[in-house]
Amino acid sequence: MNQKLSSETKTSALFLTGVTIIATLGGLLFGFDMAVISGVLPFVKNQFALSAATEGWFVSSALIGCIIGVAFSGDLSDRLGRKKMLMLSAVLFLLSAVGSALSSGFTLLILARMLGGMGVGVASIVAPLYISEIAPAQIRGRLVTFYQLAITAGILVAYLTNAGLLNFSLHYKGDSLGKITDLVLVKEVWRSMLGLGAIPALLFFIGLCFVPESPRWLIQNGKTDEGIAILSKITDQATALDDAILIKNTQSQEKGTYREIFAPAMRKPLLIGLLLPLFSQFSGINAVIYYGPRILSDAGINISNALLGQIIFGIANFIFTLIAIWKVDKMGRRPLYIAGALGATVCLFFTGVCFYAGTTNSIALVISIILFLACFAFSIGPLKFVIASEIYPTRIRGRALGLSIMTMWVADTIVGWLTPIFLSSVGPAVTFWFFSACCLLSFWVVYKMVPETKGKSLEEVQDIWVGH
Repeated sequence: MNQKLSSETKTSALFLTGVTIIATLGGLLFGFDMAVISGVLPFVKNQFALSAATEGWFVSSALIGCIIGVAFSGDLSDRLGRKKMLMLSAVLFLLSAVGSALSSGFTLLILARMLGGMGVGVASIVAPLYISEIAPAQIRGRLVTFYQLAITAGILVAYLTNAGLLNFSLHYKGDSLGKITDLVLVKEVWRSMLGLGAIPALLFFIGLCFVPESPRWLIQNGKTDEGIAILSKITDQATALDDAILIKNTQSQEKGTYREIFAPAMRKPLLIGLLLPLFSQFSGINAVIYYGPRILSDAGINISNALLGQIIFGIANFIFTLIAIWKVDKMGRRPLYIAGALGATVCLFFTGVCFYAGTTNSIALVISIILFLACFAFSIGPLKFVIASEIYPTRIRGRALGLSIMTMWVADTIVGWLTPIFLSSVGPAVTFWFFSACCLLSFWVVYKMVPETKGKSLEEVQDIWVGH
């Protein structure tokens, strides 16, 4: 009997692991698509003689695509299902990678980048949503955090492949490797940098052909037997039946609407779902990543080029995200976020002090930056996805999470616009103190408003808001 239970447990674990890995490929593509531009931009700017305005248009085109993707994917994922939207994001990533590599002009390149941005927008909502709905309550936080780990892995892969392809093109600059190879890998290496994304996009699409639909979405949409069959692959039959009853008992007779999202009972979770993504961008993470290589150089660390500097910070971001995976279902969301937010506040404040005192060439500045990355990577970064994917009822979860992620992208745009203005007008010290204050505010919001959801089913979390 024990051997049979052990065999079923192993089978369930393998099934859940496989489904999670495939779903998190959306996160890897998310990170890759947003980070690859750092290596591509100098070559595209030179080849197409971009002005400052067109350079900004090229960089922001993917962000516009993100906003478009977020705008329609939340509603459609509630209507059509999570799996179909994930497959759409894979197709968008694939078309973007191939289109970017083969684009014959700047306009087509912009269109291809917008398609990739739409893929990012769809994946940023539906992938964590799907994982949260298929994962058992006791390990849901860990599995959703794998999505953030995949984003950091995608960023790191982009930095590594950019550096590798650049070195390859410089090494074979004077040689002839064939007309197409010379064009893609040597003369216009940016094409291979962008086109490389076609490989994980194709793997993502193929993998999605073998994963099931979200069991909660199926049960909410009247396909109870199919939902129970999938739940039975994740847990034992008795638990699957209990979960199905709980899901059905919490479902509404009506389809979820945007009016329901703004109902009095949902105001607190909606506010939490909007503020956490907002604070994740106003934490200063993008400013730190962008100015990281310069900070290391000023501190006296020998970095041969900017790409290597980005790799160092990319590795740090990836490694420290593992802490969130390790602890999120043991410590809980609140303690981890509170500790990380307070740590980020202190580190950013000390970074500002270093700039204010003019000690930017000291190792203390480097340590404070690395520690900030650590605090962000195990709390503010991944937990916005974990918490936002848990706090809404299934029938409106896609739409509500869409609003959360839309807030993240709008905040990202605002921070990208404000950061250079702050740096030039008030200086880096005040800029980092501003980000430190935002992290302190995020600590206060979580301490006052966010309940602990560790170990609770999604239906039990829903009961928190309706007062059961």
